[in-house]
Amino acid sequence: MQHALLTDKILESFFIVFNKLGYGFLEKVYENAIAIELLKHNLEIKQQMPIKVFYDKQVVGEYFADIIINDSIILELKAAEALRVEHVYQLTNYLKSTQIEVGLLLNFGKKPEFKRVLFTNDKK
Repeated sequence: MQHALLTDKILESFFIVFNKLGYGFLEKVYENAIAIELLKHNLEIKQQMPIKVFYDKQVVGEYFADIIINDSIILELKAAEALRVEHVYQLTNYLKSTQIEVGLLLNFGKKPEFKRVLFTNDKK
């Protein structure tokens, strides 16, 4: 599995934050808390990184990735009742718009959930 060791550190951080904070905060609170945990693993993190969307070589939009880790994995954080297919599409589109191939969708809902999303560069 691509970036397995890094993914393990991220998921460990996710569950630590969930167990300490629980359910009910806004996404920004979880984003800042998981950033603290990820830094404890000496990971390079970038919060709210812009992602440009192109159409016919022209910028048609800009989104912001919650966290990019080691320029290798995009984290999309949610604080929703449950993960939805729309959340997966959102993360997939972020991957399509970058050279990053692996994304993790982390939901700080009533029950912690995560989904790994892969979109390889050969499909871009």
